[in-house]
Amino acid sequence: MKQAYTWAAIGLIVLASTTGDVLLSHAMKKVGDVSELWKRHGLLGVLGRVLATPTFILGLLAMAVAFYSLLFGLSWGDLSLVVPASASLTFVANAFAARIFLHERVGRRRMMAALLVAGGVALMAI
Repeated sequence: MKQAYTWAAIGLIVLASTTGDVLLSHAMKKVGDVSELWKRHGLLGVLGRVLATPTFILGLLAMAVAFYSLLFGLSWGDLSLVVPASASLTFVANAFAARIFLHERVGRRRMMAALLVAGGVALMAI
């Protein structure tokens, strides 16, 4: 039963972290070039623009869920499983999410790397 909780936590980490990464990337693309914004309006201008973007706040909330899920996962499972599995599966999910939601060009090399990482996680889970 403890192992089921561990894998549920890993799944939630991957889902929340990937969601947070996609939302934060989308928000920062809306904000635009931060260095230009910094030159024109300074720190307060950058903070105001970033914090006024709703997807940024949602991304932060998703990342907070991922962090607390990591804490739960570590309380239920071994560090040597939870951290590598969640990190590598998040890498895989980010590659697919970038292609699907952000319409980024994800090359064959990156997709093959993601699939090899997923295979490594499967071997680790056995």
